[in-house]
Amino acid sequence: MAKASRQQTRQIGNLSLLVPAPRPPASGLGSCLRELEQRWQQGGHLAALWQAWPRIAGAQLAPHCRPLRLHSGLLTVGAAPGPWLQALQYNRHQLLGALRAQGFTVRDLRLEQHHPSAAVAPGGLQEAEVWAAHPSRVDVHGMATCPCCASPAPAGEMARWGHCSFCRQKQLAQLADQA
Repeated sequence: MAKASRQQTRQIGNLSLLVPAPRPPASGLGSCLRELEQRWQQGGHLAALWQAWPRIAGAQLAPHCRPLRLHSGLLTVGAAPGPWLQALQYNRHQLLGALRAQGFTVRDLRLEQHHPSAAVAPGGLQEAEVWAAHPSRVDVHGMATCPCCASPAPAGEMARWGHCSFCRQKQLAQLADQA
């Protein structure tokens, strides 16, 4: 049987107790985030690539293309159709070199046409319009009881789907399983 070291035990009278190892000192949020980013980069996670993409692709190209998938060293980059996809094809070797220089283990690039959906600006008019009519708003639509699960839910959800959003999710999952 192995014997615990003196640092792992505490003596109380003639009784010897095991104590947990001391915890490492807490580190700051900035250093935690840098460590997470390094782990993502070493592990080949797409999240690290998204974060570094504007710096890698450059100010002109980055807004018109984005990394879509990274699998086994093959990076799929989607670009807006037309001149942006063509520019990405012409700059393929420079982009691959920039990726490797930043520490990403990318063996090859696959380029494809990508139609990015326009991001809604936070606090913009479009966001306000969508939220004003959203069926989940209790302050506008009031509350009702779901006929399927008998739980309280916004009346707007009942009007739109006939039941609450949770029952709607279950219904859509069942339809997807049947297909």
